[in-house]
Amino acid sequence: MRQLLSSIRHRVPLLPHRARKERRADRRGLPGHDPGIAAVLAASTDWLCTAQDRSASRDGGVARDYSLLKGWATSYPETTGYIVPTMIELARRGARADLHQRARAMLDWLVAIQFAEGGFQGGRIDSTPRVPVTFNTGQILLGLAAGTQEYGDARYLQAMHRAASWLRDSLEADGYWDKHPTPFAAPGEKAYETHVAWGLFAADRLAPGHGYGEAGLRQVAWALTKQRPNGWFAANCLNQPEQPLSHTIGYVLRGVLESYRLAQVPELLAAAVRTGDALRAAIGADGFLPGRLDSEWRPAADFACLTGSAQIAHCLFLLYQLTRAQAYFEAGRRLNQYVRRSIKVDGPPETRGGVKGAFPVDGAYGEYEYLNWAAKFCIDANLLEQELLQVRHA
Repeated sequence: MRQLLSSIRHRVPLLPHRARKERRADRRGLPGHDPGIAAVLAASTDWLCTAQDRSASRDGGVARDYSLLKGWATSYPETTGYIVPTMIELARRGARADLHQRARAMLDWLVAIQFAEGGFQGGRIDSTPRVPVTFNTGQILLGLAAGTQEYGDARYLQAMHRAASWLRDSLEADGYWDKHPTPFAAPGEKAYETHVAWGLFAADRLAPGHGYGEAGLRQVAWALTKQRPNGWFAANCLNQPEQPLSHTIGYVLRGVLESYRLAQVPELLAAAVRTGDALRAAIGADGFLPGRLDSEWRPAADFACLTGSAQIAHCLFLLYQLTRAQAYFEAGRRLNQYVRRSIKVDGPPETRGGVKGAFPVDGAYGEYEYLNWAAKFCIDANLLEQELLQVRHA
């Protein structure tokens, strides 16, 4: 027996104490206390700043994650790109005096690592192979557009045009990007690249006349060929398209919503409503949304992907703004509250304000990690909820 236990220990490394402690706590269930919008916004903003300062690559980008197993990761260009607009929005609202400087440090780093042809790499800054990737470039384009608008820096404008032109010119006639896929996901079509199209829409608003918006709308039209009558999208996941993550569902829905906001075509809003209605029905009374959903919107996972929950909350709030249907507002609030209850607003800076990949922490998305994009989407969704509540109470 002693030899057997010794053999097991050698094959299965023991989790660090902090990981075991978090897993035990999560297995007891989601905390009942909601710390509230203001406390979570403050703590999660602090966490993103810490993630920038503590990135293992120390380059101005934001660490991909803090892992309870490995500590701080290196910077992640893709998500640093779309963290920029969040930092700018927080700075505009007066949340932190240093946030504009932080956003500019991120932008300066991104400009420095752009490929000559306009694309950006996939993965972390130290990931290999280092090749330009459609999806990552589209996410960084969101930051370049926001930085151009806010700061008027010619470097950001030039980088924006290079990225947007590269995306426009690499799009196939039928609206599908197939030339520069990520090497870090399963091969195949990706409907969620509507989130790339959103980057083109942002560039088009700042620099009309270059065909950026038209290219993005062609991509969304292609993606809608993957939507089923019940609102579910095929070819819409990193690695399990038959059971997509709520994260990639949030991506595709946001891209469709942004296409409607650009073009004001009723069919685009109708497509978003189909998906929004199905998601609303899948959310539990306590705000739990399964981290994966099958083609009939049935649960395909027993964990919550907190990133996806926050993204979808934001999308439901946008649908509320567009349709004034109260059900979207209430469903978005349930999702946000669930995510807030999973967040600690005290304790060490590595985890205070951080948002886990999954609840429980060992769920099969970002296991034992606090993800920078989860914090970003949580902040965005809570800012919009706060804004809507203020309007309703005015």
